[in-house]
Amino acid sequence: MISRRDFLQASMAATALYGASSFGNWGKLAAQQALTQDKLLEFDTFGNVSLIHITDIHAQLKPIYFREPSINLGMGNNNGVVPHVTGADFRKLYGIEDGSPSAYALTYNDFTALAQAYGKMGGLDRVSTVINKIRSDRPDALLLDGGDTWHGSYTCYQTQGQDMVNVMNALKPDAMTFHWEFTLGSERVNEIVEGLPFAALGQNIFDAEWDEPTALFPPYKFYETGGVKVAVIGQAFPYMPIANPGWMFPEYSFGIRDERMQEMVDEVRAKGAELVVCLSHNGFDVDKQMAGIVKGIDVILSGHTHDALPEPVLEGETIIVASGSNGKFVSRVDLDVQNGRMMGFRHKLIPIFSDVIEPDKAVTAVIDEQRAPYTEQLAEVIGRTGEDTLLYRRGNFNGSWDDLICDALLSEREADIALSPGVRWGPSILPGQDITREDIWNVTSMTYPNAYRTEMTGEFLHVVLEDVADNLFNPNPYYQQGGDMVRVGGLGYRIDVSKPQGSRITEMTLLKTGEMIDPAKTYQIAGWASVNEGTEGPPIWDVVESHIRKLGTVSLDPNNSVTVDGA
Repeated sequence: MISRRDFLQASMAATALYGASSFGNWGKLAAQQALTQDKLLEFDTFGNVSLIHITDIHAQLKPIYFREPSINLGMGNNNGVVPHVTGADFRKLYGIEDGSPSAYALTYNDFTALAQAYGKMGGLDRVSTVINKIRSDRPDALLLDGGDTWHGSYTCYQTQGQDMVNVMNALKPDAMTFHWEFTLGSERVNEIVEGLPFAALGQNIFDAEWDEPTALFPPYKFYETGGVKVAVIGQAFPYMPIANPGWMFPEYSFGIRDERMQEMVDEVRAKGAELVVCLSHNGFDVDKQMAGIVKGIDVILSGHTHDALPEPVLEGETIIVASGSNGKFVSRVDLDVQNGRMMGFRHKLIPIFSDVIEPDKAVTAVIDEQRAPYTEQLAEVIGRTGEDTLLYRRGNFNGSWDDLICDALLSEREADIALSPGVRWGPSILPGQDITREDIWNVTSMTYPNAYRTEMTGEFLHVVLEDVADNLFNPNPYYQQGGDMVRVGGLGYRIDVSKPQGSRITEMTLLKTGEMIDPAKTYQIAGWASVNEGTEGPPIWDVVESHIRKLGTVSLDPNNSVTVDGA
């Protein structure tokens, strides 16, 4: 007798064979072939339930460029498996041709040239067109938002998230979960959630004082779709008070809460759920580990780590879907649910090529309305990128946007060493393009932006780097809080990612003198995004804007200050 896992593996193979999994035919198109909206949205409707997944939009209402990472290391059992495969290895794994649309959308090589050929991606009015097309095929499809939605832009900051709330309401989601939203502060989050016309889910969002669930964030919601009773369970980012300022939402606690997740799965099954979907902001490796612990979840819609995978990953009997970030992709998952069991599925990761997909005019109008009061501020040109300088953020150890931010901190704050957080959000800017105020805010906008200046001993600086490295390279995903390695300016070091905590970082060097960092000596450190309450200093966007204005044209040399071993 064939096991259900074997059956699902056969389903994955069959859908890949027939072109309904992966990217469909667009993944194989040669670079010179024209894309069409019909081809991008082509899908053979399957089964009786459809899910639409978007996640990690980070307040990007308009089309953007967004370069995928060159380095995305996986540790322990996740070493060398997706999503920890990049570039040519990724293309080989999925049969992607060099120079094709999927090579541009999903890998980093030749990014500038391919971006000039294929244009920007995303834009929530284009996303709306895709959603509308799926709903025309499957009217009761469930639209599920994985969070990191009300954060990451000038207008989102100025409106305290209202711009994103208004646009997302126009897309008519069925449910969402949360992460950066809480950095608006719990009072503002509560205000927004109380007015949402859809479910705000989080089985792991608890009242901190009483350590019990909250009424505002129910653990799950039932939906009747395709004659199937579907339960969607929300899983908010587990590490909120560690990775972000806990003083902004002191009444809430989070955590992974596997035992409670199992209780919720058992509870919805007992109430007749025939399909159990987890709408998660755990991060991909954490979701994989959770799927191996919690039994009975059919589908995990994964968010937080910004991974975009052409095919779901099967962990036990759970399929895990990763839909990228910044509005670049929409995932469609069709499922065949019979007698209370998921018997098969088809999936398509749909790329939002903004020059190909016609915008939904009604949503364009809503977007323009949100941006209208700020048009002049958004469009002001601050500087320009040099002909050889691509500004991007993604990568485990450095990105040119953060090199620029660190340079600004060193210069404007008169520091020896600069630190910039390893956040993964923030669009790219092509060589020879204007840098506007909107561009700067797209990589700096947060509600705790103060650029501090402080003193640290060399010993304490080493402790800081070791602590961040363990967050990223601990072999147990449950000890990883997401994000990339803290970016550094004025400092070089060697890291062995295979070593245990406390012994990964060596050869710390002050670049301006070439001297080794002295553990007993004190250094002037500038940084931003401190989680400590009361941090003083100008907002980081003002620091960066001042620096770019002085430069006029931004030209950056390759950053070779970090040497990586043990990968």
